[in-house]
Amino acid sequence: MPEPVRLTLPVTRILAALLDDPDEPRYGLDLMAATGLPSGTLYPILTRLHAAGWLRTEWEDIDPSAAGRPARRYYLLSPDGLVSARQQLAELYDQLRPATRPGQPRTATNGAPA
Repeated sequence: MPEPVRLTLPVTRILAALLDDPDEPRYGLDLMAATGLPSGTLYPILTRLHAAGWLRTEWEDIDPSAAGRPARRYYLLSPDGLVSARQQLAELYDQLRPATRPGQPRTATNGAPA
């Protein structure tokens, strides 16, 4: 059974970066630049997201000698991960959003009480 994903600030930064263009595979250095996270934070989170089934990964098919650099490992949200990430971030946003007027209860994006 996949591990549940706990939404910490670094996890939300990574998910937001992946959701920015969900059809575009991203590699580690690119995600570090997009999130501001160091490699020691980024890669363990990517490993956990992959173990939870939220990410698909694949290695770039290049000749490292010809390219002059190592092959990159690309990360892409899985179909389940895409749905889960959008849902979790929307719920988090609803929890963080202030009420429209003081004293009024918050409502979810679908108009139901939060």
